[in-house]
Amino acid sequence: MLDLGRRPYREVLAFQRELHARVSRGEDADTWIVVEHEPVVTLGRNAKRANLLVSEEALAARGVDVVEVERGGDVTYHGPGQVVVYPIVRLERFREVVPFVAMLEDAAIAAVGTFGIQAQQRAEHRGVYVGRNSICAVGLTVKQMTTMHGLALNVGTALDYDRLITPCGTPQFGITSIEREAGMPVAWVDGRDALLAALERRFQVSFTAGTVSAA
Repeated sequence: MLDLGRRPYREVLAFQRELHARVSRGEDADTWIVVEHEPVVTLGRNAKRANLLVSEEALAARGVDVVEVERGGDVTYHGPGQVVVYPIVRLERFREVVPFVAMLEDAAIAAVGTFGIQAQQRAEHRGVYVGRNSICAVGLTVKQMTTMHGLALNVGTALDYDRLITPCGTPQFGITSIEREAGMPVAWVDGRDALLAALERRFQVSFTAGTVSAA
């Protein structure tokens, strides 16, 4: 497991792609990345520009980057207070993809449960929800039978980003965070530790912490 701390999205995306290439070729072992991003809006393969509620110029003026990516799904926000995990994992069969996503969701549900929050999956849309509010977005891509991108758990995230985008292209759902649901401040590291512990249990892996220096 590589803990990158807080990093700009584009830097981590380039690193993720390099690591994915090595893992898919069998040159590196499966690796999980955990990171907190500077503000960014990402556009998945199925993204509709109409789900950007302000112009890219206006976003840039607010310090919010906009990046097109190869993951599935629509428009997603990442920013401070959000724990983002990217599993770079080699799968044996393509039929493992959907169960893999479900296991990520299960781990997020278990993680928020440690803060006394009841969350669930929804049949009509991937991710983890508290009622009709999204607390964890999930979006993967699989190339050369190796996963990229992953999940983003709102811990202490500012929840006004729905004024910038329609999160995940689903106006019928709202957004929430661990802090809002728990009714108290929650440190990013506490959310990170809860999520990583839940991922270890669900995927039966043991993370050994590592860091990568800034370029």
